[in-house]
Amino acid sequence: MTEKYFFDTDCLSAFLWVREESILARLYAGRIILPTQVYNELQRVPHLLARVDTLRNNGDLSVESMEAGSVEYNDYLQMTSSPEAGFRIIGRGEAAGIAMAKQRNGTLASNNLRDIRPYVEKYKISHITTGDILIEAMDAGIITEAEGNTIWADMIRKRRMLPTTTFPEYLTSYHKPEGAEE
Repeated sequence: MTEKYFFDTDCLSAFLWVREESILARLYAGRIILPTQVYNELQRVPHLLARVDTLRNNGDLSVESMEAGSVEYNDYLQMTSSPEAGFRIIGRGEAAGIAMAKQRNGTLASNNLRDIRPYVEKYKISHITTGDILIEAMDAGIITEAEGNTIWADMIRKRRMLPTTTFPEYLTSYHKPEGAEE
């Protein structure tokens, strides 16, 4: 079974704003899923939506919805309107991505760690961030570390919230080389 990647608005937008969505297409072609809620959020920024539609028309990305009354839809409603004790209400895009990744055994792509971490941990969902994607692209030979740093700097210039000021700093602070102990 091919792993699906459920993107929230923030993570996808980090790549769209700097015109680097081709990295996502090269890594995850045909496995990028946008919940309808994320697609709807992107409609507020027409030039980003046009880039998403290009990915969609190329078959790199699909937009999917949840069936009303399904387990994933009920999880979504709970996260967006009446979370259980100890959990906060989160945005529609994040909640849809979490609910779909949980029920469809996929990976959530989100940078909004403060909001999503409790749910990711509760549901034991696989999760990646923009930084993880850039590392994967570097490991796959799609970008160099220098290109990653340029992309990272461009994302910060476009006011994307990233955990460090540079990609090399992210590599040393957050990335554990393969085989390294946690």
